[in-house]
Amino acid sequence: METKKIFISEERKSEAEAAYVNLVYTTGCFSAGFMHILKPYGLSEQQYNVLRILREAHPAPCTLSSVSSRMIDKMSNATRLVDKLLLKGLVTRELCPGNRRKVDIRITEEGLDLLYGIEPRIDDFINGMMGSEEKARNLNVILDTVRSDSQGAVV
Repeated sequence: METKKIFISEERKSEAEAAYVNLVYTTGCFSAGFMHILKPYGLSEQQYNVLRILREAHPAPCTLSSVSSRMIDKMSNATRLVDKLLLKGLVTRELCPGNRRKVDIRITEEGLDLLYGIEPRIDDFINGMMGSEEKARNLNVILDTVRSDSQGAVV
């Protein structure tokens, strides 16, 4: 895979700003790769994420609020995503027997089969982007540190 160095203007104020631009650009590269893989299956990245969350809980159900809290993209509309997955037969939605205000969401066998079919391609893509376990581990340490150090940042 050819590495493309992104252009960082000499006007950049700091290495931190250059790192931010690089991170956003790299996120776009990952998103484009995911979209390319998921498109033939009629899934978005957010729908794929919902299916992964439901599979982790399987066979137990999840509530909409638990799905929302675990979404990677916090701006995602979990209700709309579940509605679309329901129409595709990939999830079920039922009123919780113990609390009719809650809705139980489960992944179907079709949803599980779809995930198992997609994941080898996803794994190959991610591993190709990362290059090695050591690089991935180092990147995880850096990103975890950035997030923990920025907890007091004004948002």
